[in-house]
Amino acid sequence: MLRRIILKTGFFVSILFGLILVVFFLFQALPGPEQILSGQRTDKATTEAIVKDLGLDKPTWKQALLYVNDISVVSVYPQNEIPIFVKGTFTTVGGYAIGIKWPYLRMSFQTKRPVNELLGDAFIGTILLTFAAMFVALIIGIPLGVWAAARRNTAFDRRIMAFSTLGISVPSFFSALLFSWLFGFVFRQYTGLPMTGSWLEITNNGAHRVLRLSHLILPALALGIRPLAVFIQLTRNTMVEILEYDYIQTAHAKGVSEKKVIWRHAFPNALNPIITAIGGWFSSLLAGSFFTEYIFQWKGMGKVSIEALQQSDFPVVMGAVLLTACLFFAIHQFTERLYVWIDPRLKHE
Repeated sequence: MLRRIILKTGFFVSILFGLILVVFFLFQALPGPEQILSGQRTDKATTEAIVKDLGLDKPTWKQALLYVNDISVVSVYPQNEIPIFVKGTFTTVGGYAIGIKWPYLRMSFQTKRPVNELLGDAFIGTILLTFAAMFVALIIGIPLGVWAAARRNTAFDRRIMAFSTLGISVPSFFSALLFSWLFGFVFRQYTGLPMTGSWLEITNNGAHRVLRLSHLILPALALGIRPLAVFIQLTRNTMVEILEYDYIQTAHAKGVSEKKVIWRHAFPNALNPIITAIGGWFSSLLAGSFFTEYIFQWKGMGKVSIEALQQSDFPVVMGAVLLTACLFFAIHQFTERLYVWIDPRLKHE
């Protein structure tokens, strides 16, 4: 077990390191943030001062090394040069401060706020939207898949499969545009839903914050369409296969009711592939909600990341990439544990 934990941790760290290098060097192709911060009519001396203040005057390899030092749990800084927002315990050795700390994602170039705070606020919105989209996909997709399997080769089954095929074919950004226009504009007098809006609305010049969960409905439906369609097909195909097993036929021969055969005997054995899909889609929705959030102006990591890219705000973009990678790893590990809980035989394997 210890060897497995060490191997997985090493693999995850190597993946993070690779992500840092790839994103870091890709970022060099974007316009420099000093051009956005200084404006079009600034003089050369001001631009150079901004470049130096942001640390962009150093060679690329050195910038990457310093960034890795900032986000590492164990870091080394010149004495009296520890960033103000770094939290940890340091010991001075030969003019250098060596310590254990919480990963420091630096400050936003544009807002001068710690990236930890910016992403922390945005993360709440992304998690809320992802859970809502998955909830919609699960409570509709799985029952429809089960019912389609129970009525396989009927008109109901064919209609459900046609709907799921259409749902898989529609990209999330298109469904977001369609839902926003159709239900937030054309039929707004009936739905009462806005075209855009976030989960937290600031009123009275920032004096009050109001929770607007009604703004969650359209983004969650738009984001949940594709996983819903996938769950329908996966559940239906898995259940059709299981319903042909001998023990299911035996249960029917013993006079067990159809409902009991489907939900007590067949459905539990179809859970493993469904759980795999849930884990994969949850990760995908966390990382793939960018355009949906931006279209609905939903305050989440996607919207913050796109705006940061437009402004060449490297620390925010990098922080969003690293946080998303950590979430992928955590969800993968949780899914593996869930397999063992549902099927204890996998523990021995």
